[in-house]
Amino acid sequence: MSAIKAEFAASASALKDCPRWTRREVAIAGRSNVGKSSLLNALTGVRGLARTSRTPGRTQAINFFAAGDSMALVDLPGYGYAKIPQALAEKIARAMDEYLAGRKNLHALVLLVDCRRGPEEEEVRLAGLARERGLVLIVAATKFDKLRRSERAAAVERMRALEIEPILCSSVTGEGIDALRRRILSVGARGTR
Repeated sequence: MSAIKAEFAASASALKDCPRWTRREVAIAGRSNVGKSSLLNALTGVRGLARTSRTPGRTQAINFFAAGDSMALVDLPGYGYAKIPQALAEKIARAMDEYLAGRKNLHALVLLVDCRRGPEEEEVRLAGLARERGLVLIVAATKFDKLRRSERAAAVERMRALEIEPILCSSVTGEGIDALRRRILSVGARGTR
């Protein structure tokens, strides 16, 4: 399957700063070290579209990428691991919560979970928030390439806490990327819920 064509459109540090458009938004959320930017680049086939870094927590705003005529991918700031000042962390968390709770354009949440760790409290909370809002929830188990074959079944079992079948993927090997693209496009491009 071909890549999702996307280009950077805007950044917002609060809900009021988000673009005023009619695009259906598919947000991508996950811990600071889960590989969000790498996955976004793999989905779009554009190396460097979302900036990657060896230091987790570089995404500190809500970044919007126009995809086609009617959809947008939204890169949310990471949570959890990044070493940033407390005041900045609280500001970022507020902006993300406002966006997830109140953005009318939001149709789906792609929740990234490092398959080596499995979901933790924050992932369970975000999954619950998506369900409460009636959003389509897509779970992507990232870094699947880092597991030995003997570890894979246990990793999938850990994901059951989110009550949804994960898409196992790796932005390094490309495993699961096409399946994730298809799922995103089925929601974002046609707006089905």
